[in-house]
Amino acid sequence: MKSTMKFEQVLKDHLSDPDQAAKYLTACYEEGPDVFLQALRDVVEAQGGMTRTARVAGLNRESLYRQLSRRGNPSLASLDAVLSVLGLKLRFAAG
Repeated sequence: MKSTMKFEQVLKDHLSDPDQAAKYLTACYEEGPDVFLQALRDVVEAQGGMTRTARVAGLNRESLYRQLSRRGNPSLASLDAVLSVLGLKLRFAAG
């Protein structure tokens, strides 16, 4: 009998790798802010969870949940702090 993995676990395993997380976030960013925020939340969960990320980033956990919600509007400082905890950097390129 074959064992199956839930999609969420496969995604979490995949996103625990910073290179894969960066590619995922880049692709999701192109889909729009609400998709990007959900993707960032997925990466946060895969790399230690909201509580750990908020603590290390110096952010309030409840506030982080709200900022990364579908209707969230994180400040640039908060976004930078979260990305730093994840070992990621925001980059710009000419289109």
